[in-house]
Amino acid sequence: MSELVLLRPGWLLALPLLAALALWHWRQGPAAGGWERVMPPAMFEAMRTLGHMGGGARRQGVALLASALLLSLGLCGPAVPRADAPVLAGSGAVLIALDMSPSVAQGPALADAQAAAAAVLTAASGRPVGMLLYSGEAYEVAAPTADPATLESQIAVLAGDTMPDGGSRPASALALARQMLRASRGADLVLISDGGGVDGAARAEAGRLAGDGVRLSVLTLTGSAGGVSDPAALEALGSLAAPARAPSPVLARLAQRGALERDPALSTLAYLDLGPCLAALAGLPLLGLFRRRA
Repeated sequence: MSELVLLRPGWLLALPLLAALALWHWRQGPAAGGWERVMPPAMFEAMRTLGHMGGGARRQGVALLASALLLSLGLCGPAVPRADAPVLAGSGAVLIALDMSPSVAQGPALADAQAAAAAVLTAASGRPVGMLLYSGEAYEVAAPTADPATLESQIAVLAGDTMPDGGSRPASALALARQMLRASRGADLVLISDGGGVDGAARAEAGRLAGDGVRLSVLTLTGSAGGVSDPAALEALGSLAAPARAPSPVLARLAQRGALERDPALSTLAYLDLGPCLAALAGLPLLGLFRRRA
C-alpha cells in the first residue's frame, strides 16, 4: 500500500517553468526598481527602512514561487492505492478455450487444465464467463454467463472420451471464440493448451482477435500424453502467457477491475488522491503576504 503514483503527471511540465522563474528572480537581485544602482548606500538603506523601496518584494516573490510549486505538485495527483477501493465488475466477457485433444485429455495434463479453468472462473471477478472445448473441431459449451458457477460441474466431468473426434486445431477454437465474443467489448480469451496444432491459420485467427479488441492469454500445459506440441509457438499467439501450474500473471490480468482499468475517469477510484491536501499547503507561503505593516 506504499506505492506512490501520479494521477495527472502532465503537470510535472510546470516544474521546469517554475525553476526558470526562480533563476530569473534570483538573478534580478534586490527588487528596488534600479534605485540601488544610483542612490548612495546610506540613503538607499534609509529609504528601505522607511518602506519606500519595496524591501519585501523579494520575499514576496519567493513566497509566490513556493506556493506555485506546491500547487503544481498537488495538481500532479500524488496518490496511493486505496485499501477500500470499489471493485466494479467488468463488462467484457471472459471465454475459456480448453484443449481436449488426445495429447491433453488422455494424459496428466488434463488435471492441470481443469485446475487452470477453475482458477479462471474465480479470477473473473463478476464478469460473464463462457467456455468452449476443441480438438479437431471446436464446440461451444456455454455462452458467457453472469453465473460462472454453472461451469464448475462441466469442468469437473471432463474426461478423455469427452470429445467425439481427435486431432488438435486451435485455429478452429480461435475462430469460434471470435464469433462468441463478437458483441462483447473488452473481452478476454484464455487458451489452455499444450501447443499442439499451432499453425499459420491459428496465428491468423489470433491476429483477427487482436484486431477485434479481444485480449488473448495463454496457459501452457506440460506432461501431455504424446502428440506433437510447440509451447513456444503457443505462447507467441497471445499477448500474455504463463504455465497452467503457475497462472498468476494471467489471473491477475483477469482480476483487474475491468472498467477501473479502462476508463481514466474511474481509475482514480482505486487510489487515494493526496493532491488536494498538498495543494492546500500552497496557501501557507501566501499568509506572510497579508502581514500588516507597522
